[in-house]
Amino acid sequence: MSLRTSLLVASVALAFASTAFAGPQSTTAPAKKELTPQQQRMSDCNKQAAGKKGDEHKAFMSACLKGDATPAAKPMTQQEKMKACNADPQAKSLKGDARKQFMSSCLKGDAAAHP
Repeated sequence: MSLRTSLLVASVALAFASTAFAGPQSTTAPAKKELTPQQQRMSDCNKQAAGKKGDEHKAFMSACLKGDATPAAKPMTQQEKMKACNADPQAKSLKGDARKQFMSSCLKGDAAAHP
């Protein structure tokens, strides 16, 4: 693990440990402690990462914590491109050479293929 990741994991573990070993709660609840910007970012990224596991979760969290707006997505496979282009309503209305030309430009990722 990198030093940054190790420190992040250690600080999160310490935060959980300190709350677990805290004494009994008083009847009057103190004001809610304000989160630091890093803690808030960690919380927000964790919520967005729901459902991701393993390497996908790790990559997402890394990108999110660095402040990347959207973590780099994997490029579409040819099969995924075909599925997306076939699902386009314009593709369903075309026949013959017009459809072939549309599919060709769509698969190449031409902006003209998508109105």
